[in-house]
Amino acid sequence: MPTMWLSDTQKIGVAFCSGGGLFLMGGVMMFFDRAMLAMGNILFLIGLTLIIGTTKTLAFFARKQKWKGTLAFTCGIALILMRWAFIGFVVELYGILVLFGDFLATIAGFAGGIPIVGPYIARALQAVGGAARSQESVV
Repeated sequence: MPTMWLSDTQKIGVAFCSGGGLFLMGGVMMFFDRAMLAMGNILFLIGLTLIIGTTKTLAFFARKQKWKGTLAFTCGIALILMRWAFIGFVVELYGILVLFGDFLATIAGFAGGIPIVGPYIARALQAVGGAARSQESVV
């Protein structure tokens, strides 16, 4: 059996990130359930750390260009934990778009190959990614 390009730790990180995404979607579907959103955030951060490593994760969030996104993401998590789930989620979503907006073009290219719905997903991600880049250039 051929080996994948991910190490075992990175595979576990992908599982944590996927679980975090599922918990976040579940928290939104449960009308912004605070516990599910908090669990999703924790799993996502643990998974990201396992995928790229501790020093690279800290370096990513500490970049000068990403301070606004890091601050919004952190404030969003804090608002969720202080029982302001909807407002915290919106602030956190803005932080995620600022932090990970550069990766949306890569995801759009991958999603474009999915039959039937792929082109629509790719177009939506390109529109969101373009909006995130234009906001950064204005500010």
